[in-house]
Amino acid sequence: MQKQFQLQFINQIQGQLLREAIANWGISKRALTAIKFDGGALYVNGKEQNVRHPLAIGDEVTIVFPLEQVSDGLIPQQGELDIVYEDEALLIVNKPAFMSSIPSREHPDGSVANLVYGYFHQQQLASTVHIVTRLDRDTSGLMVIAKHRHIHHLMSEQQKKGLVHREYEAVVERVIVEDKQSIIAPIGRKDTSIIEREVREDGQYAHTDVTVLARKTNVTHIRLKLHTGRTHQIRVHMSAIGHPLVGDELYGGSRTQLNRQALHCCYVSFEHPLTKQSLHFDSALPRDITEILD
Repeated sequence: MQKQFQLQFINQIQGQLLREAIANWGISKRALTAIKFDGGALYVNGKEQNVRHPLAIGDEVTIVFPLEQVSDGLIPQQGELDIVYEDEALLIVNKPAFMSSIPSREHPDGSVANLVYGYFHQQQLASTVHIVTRLDRDTSGLMVIAKHRHIHHLMSEQQKKGLVHREYEAVVERVIVEDKQSIIAPIGRKDTSIIEREVREDGQYAHTDVTVLARKTNVTHIRLKLHTGRTHQIRVHMSAIGHPLVGDELYGGSRTQLNRQALHCCYVSFEHPLTKQSLHFDSALPRDITEILD
């Protein structure tokens, strides 16, 4: 039997209505509608109540969410997942290169979403896969996944406020002279491509901070902090200043040393959507990138 996602709270305000408490806890009107009409339930001290029920201080409120509908085309698959962290709300995985985040026409099988859904299926968790931070197929590193639509909603609100921090390590062509620099340049889709992006005046605001970690004969090892999350942002910005990522043929890099872009998400931090605890995760560079530097 599938487990429905639940949240429990202790009410702290005398006399507020249940619906007011629910709104204060970050549950959207859309989610509340689904709870009321699609198989969820609201309990106060173990007894089912409606949203107009007045609460007393110390009341235990349990919110049972309805079963989620699985995304179209998503099938459960078994495979190895490098799980960095897991609790009832979140899953953090370390994605290898050459694995898609979600299934596509070119790569319908073996994506992170397929494997995570298979993992959820084993746990009898009634949830589809909610990817909070997606990575390109050839980029390795940390990915944040929500275990429920409500958790995804709370994480998306953090992202809108710039509270989900991601940093990357990369190896780029040629030697960068400046130890630190900020690249602030708008990014938009290239007119001649549905995939490729470029710096252009009518693009979306994009901001990347770059710090040099090490200089080699013809490459530079850098760490990058994203202030925005535009598609291909790091790849476009580094190419625009004349230092494309090693292996990134789409944006001018050479594949003589590596057959993918040398890009790895090495750090993620955010506030836990339920406990409010500050969480920080690190991931070391994979071997194919360290071999370039060695």
